[in-house]
Amino acid sequence: MAADALSIIPGAVLRNLSDKLYEKRKNAALEIEGIVKQLATFGEHEKISAVISLLTNDFTYSPQANHRKGGLIGLAAVTVGLTSEAAQHLEQIVPPVLTSFLDQDSRVRYYACEALYNIAKVVRGDFIIYFNKIFDALCKLSADSDANVQSAAHLLDKLVKDIVTESDQFSIEEFIPLLRERMNVLNPYVRQFLVGWITVLDSVPDIDMLGFLPDFLDGLFNMLSDSSHEIRQQADAALSEFLQEIKNSPNVDYGRMAEILVRRAGSTDEFTRLTSITWINEFVKLGGEQLVPYYADILGAVLPCISDEEEKIRVVARETNEELRAIKADPAEGFDIGAILSIAKRELNSEHEATRIEALHWFFTLLDRYCAEFLAYLNDIFDPLLNALSDPSDAVVLLVLEVHARIAEESHHFHHLVSYLIRTFHNNHFVLEKRGALIVRRLCVLLGAEKVYREFSTILESEVDLDFASVMVQVLNLILLTSTELGELRSPLKKSLVDSCGKDLFQSLYASWRHSPMATISLCLLAQAYNHASCVIQSLGEEDINVNFLVQLDKLIRLLETPVFAYLRLQLLEPGKHTWLLKTLYGLLMLLPQQSAAFKILRTRLKTVPFSENLKRTSSANPYSQILQVTEDGNRNQDMQNYSAINFPFLLQQFENMQLQHRNHLKDQLQSRKSASTLTLSQEIQRYEEAHSSSLSEINRPPSRTSKGIL
Repeated sequence: MAADALSIIPGAVLRNLSDKLYEKRKNAALEIEGIVKQLATFGEHEKISAVISLLTNDFTYSPQANHRKGGLIGLAAVTVGLTSEAAQHLEQIVPPVLTSFLDQDSRVRYYACEALYNIAKVVRGDFIIYFNKIFDALCKLSADSDANVQSAAHLLDKLVKDIVTESDQFSIEEFIPLLRERMNVLNPYVRQFLVGWITVLDSVPDIDMLGFLPDFLDGLFNMLSDSSHEIRQQADAALSEFLQEIKNSPNVDYGRMAEILVRRAGSTDEFTRLTSITWINEFVKLGGEQLVPYYADILGAVLPCISDEEEKIRVVARETNEELRAIKADPAEGFDIGAILSIAKRELNSEHEATRIEALHWFFTLLDRYCAEFLAYLNDIFDPLLNALSDPSDAVVLLVLEVHARIAEESHHFHHLVSYLIRTFHNNHFVLEKRGALIVRRLCVLLGAEKVYREFSTILESEVDLDFASVMVQVLNLILLTSTELGELRSPLKKSLVDSCGKDLFQSLYASWRHSPMATISLCLLAQAYNHASCVIQSLGEEDINVNFLVQLDKLIRLLETPVFAYLRLQLLEPGKHTWLLKTLYGLLMLLPQQSAAFKILRTRLKTVPFSENLKRTSSANPYSQILQVTEDGNRNQDMQNYSAINFPFLLQQFENMQLQHRNHLKDQLQSRKSASTLTLSQEIQRYEEAHSSSLSEINRPPSRTSKGIL
């Protein structure tokens, strides 16, 4: 066959075809074109095949670069000479040209682009069967190290795009795997090449690129963080066009794309996050039931973005979050409540307050809509919700309490909640000091003050840490006396002597209030049990009146001047009826240091009491020692008839027993400290003696023979 070709093409033409000068190679190619035209006219296709084989084997595969260049231009000339009949010889013509794209010589690669360009212009649509191989070659050439080769490849690429867009034989199904494999390439030239092809194919009405979008969507998002501004713009433009198509298309595979968007929403690149969350926002509005299985994943992407540093991202994320929460999906239709709760639980540990708040809103929303299903997962989320009560944000704590209040509508959950709070306050006094009042007051609003205080009292009654029990009771007592939210609790307490409900509440609180003498006295003053308050004061021993007691007493005296105790101050206008009140107040006065501000406040108040004729002072010379007595014909306290409703002697015995426990506990603490101090002192003495004896032995040691001393 080679011999036939040699007889067809003159030797001078073949020599010129391998010449180093381009003009000679070009003239030789023109002669080959003419020869092939004549052969084609007479149907001599075997001879044409022989010519192609000669050009392929002796030229394009030659070790000589000029031969390879001549072979490429010769193959292009053959194609031009064949014109409409070139298609039947493409199997011989195209492969050697494609092979030349990998040539080490950049000029050979350049001429390969030129040859294929001329071949494509002739065969047009018949060229499509080699598209995948040509696309692969163009992808590599787009990143070629030689600028001339890149330029030639660019011209060839434009022609191939034109051919593909007008062809009805192009297979998008075969092309997509090629595209998908290359979407994560980092080379900027390749990325531009790929985005260009995506844009062109998407513009062809007969090609459904949207249906294959999940296959290359991740790659496009990956390009949004490219260092090249031009590539970012091109990728963004392509994505914007696809998003618009999604809005106008009735059939979209939201599921696969949602998975990609969720991953990209966590990108470190700000532009990628913004684009991702924007897409998610549109998907939530458009996706409907298709997105139900992906709600948890979407929520997991949205919640962190609510606290993003970029305001645009925060705005879109909040809007998306509201859209999600507005959707009322049915668990029977694939709505996974457990997965949503898992995401919300995870975001409770977020370092950003806004995200934690939105996570809690989701807890409350799910609890409100799907209470039974929510409670089925309670074992997994209850402890994290309890831990959230220690959050540094007041807003978070208040929301946590709302969730807990909703859960605590069942009694055993309520007990668990209060027990946890007490344990938290016990282990973290900072939380008790800074958040105790906030937490207790909010719980009282949400669950009812009486229910909350009764539960606290029941648990604290058996508290083994007496010091903590005393502190906790003092905190609860202060909240009781000062918070407007607890007005509904103070009202029945004021009627403890005349109302069965008030009596029961008083006794319930008294069970734990006896841990603190001042809390007990405060409770009695609130309940108008003045006789018992006086008895409690009289029962106090020397050990009970310490610095903490005086501090609490100082607070109580100041509270007596607040609106909460207005009724008590008005009762002082009738000292004959409220003798035990006077005796209680004078008892408190006698416990205060005379130079203290509280002493002066209480003394000033007592000096305004209008004493009646039925009362007489035991020592008129000393106006500050007004221990009052009731005369034989005086009116007795009208409340005494109601005292039989409450067994006050028994309560006093309980109080004294509790105070005895506190005294013994204090003695044990002092003894332990004393023992520890003694042990430490003995250890110091022992160490001192050991060191002293060592020093003496060193002094008494005779000098060595080698040592020199000065006497």
